Amino acid sequence: MFHGCLQMKQRKPRTVEKKMVPVRRSDRLSDKPGPVYLEVDVARYDRVTIPRRVSKARDLSNRVYASEEERSYSIKKAEEVQAALDATHPSFVKTMLPSHVSGGFWLGLNVSFCKRHLPNRDSEVTLIDEDDEEYPTVYLPRKTGLSGGWKGFAVAHGLTDGDALVFQLIKPTAFKVYITRASGFKKTAA
Repeated sequence: MFHGCLQMKQRKPRTVEKKMVPVRRSDRLSDKPGPVYLEVDVARYDRVTIPRRVSKARDLSNRVYASEEERSYSIKKAEEVQAALDATHPSFVKTMLPSHVSGGFWLGLNVSFCKRHLPNRDSEVTLIDEDDEEYPTVYLPRKTGLSGGWKGFAVAHGLTDGDALVFQLIKPTAFKVYITRASGFKKTAA
């Protein structure tokens, strides 16, 4: 038979010469000098201090909540004020909640009103009180509310839970604000 023709060519096993090299764990180039670690005298350097806000525990025991009668009274009075306003300027009534007048000081506005009448980008919106004092605030359209500056207005006017405000848009970014007090209910009931 033909056993001689099918004989496979035998190869010599390949020997790879292995070199031992130190393993590098640094991305620093090998021909550069290594780092020098020295003790640093930290007393020689001024420390940079970043002021931190100190959160105070809130005393909620003195918070005053409006009754349903007080809230209804202020809303009714605010709606009367709104009805007497010039109808060519759009307006809405907003009742104050504790989060609007203490603590967070964030005022969410009527979404449909904001989409129809206010800018669609972050803007400064001025609040003008009944004495024509102006208070700049920051209007955030994505959240449809007033942020920076609202606290100053709320504190300056002593707003409390249950008070109702009438916001009348007199310019593209200015509201005339009329305040009706929930505490007025106690005066009329007495």
